[in-house]
Amino acid sequence: MMYCVSMLQKSWLHTSVRTLKKTPHNLKGKSAADQRWIVRQLNDPFVKAAQDQHYRCRSAFKLLEIDEKFKILKPGCSVIDCGASPGAWSQVAVQRVNSAGTNTEIPIGFVIGVDLLRIAPLDGAHFLSFCDITARATQTQLQELLPAARADVILSDMAPNASGFRELDHERVVTMCLSVVDLAESVLQPGGSLVCKYWDGGQAHQVQGRLAHAFREVRTMKPKASRKESSELFFIARFFKKK
Repeated sequence: MMYCVSMLQKSWLHTSVRTLKKTPHNLKGKSAADQRWIVRQLNDPFVKAAQDQHYRCRSAFKLLEIDEKFKILKPGCSVIDCGASPGAWSQVAVQRVNSAGTNTEIPIGFVIGVDLLRIAPLDGAHFLSFCDITARATQTQLQELLPAARADVILSDMAPNASGFRELDHERVVTMCLSVVDLAESVLQPGGSLVCKYWDGGQAHQVQGRLAHAFREVRTMKPKASRKESSELFFIARFFKKK
């Protein structure tokens, strides 16, 4: 059964105030940063909801909320999931575009995920593990695998490993975003959509400008599953203007 974000809010977010204030045990020997991470995970309603609904990680709820609002993932769509590991966004895409063919009464879509890391197999998705989405060979392989060599939707939850230097990390994530826009200009269908994570900062306008040139509509959104202290935001670009 697929749960929408409003159901998550009513059940888990309300319950969390009463039940998820947990104190972890066995923290001896762990660094202060590790201890903070463990406490945060234990008290995060989206972590618990992901476990209960069998998503690979909590980020699934970011895409669920985005799609509830913008209706990007439709049955029969072909989807590229950039930076797919561990596969939670691909899980959502498989459900929404019916790429596993579980519903025989609606069109069957196609989902392909790419990551530098290994991605565990998922029914309804084709994964290219240990592949660089910016590499020409990877993009050629994508076009060979995609129906009609084109995608209807490109998703990107990619982010660099944090260096600890905010400006450097921001610059690196902007570079990643621009590479996703490059990919869209190569493989996206006219009228297609793109969802791309970025970190707010002084260079984000570069990505927004490129998107505004390539798409008729560009919006930004911070899903409820994005932590308040994070600078994480998402561009949602729709109606690709393929020449």
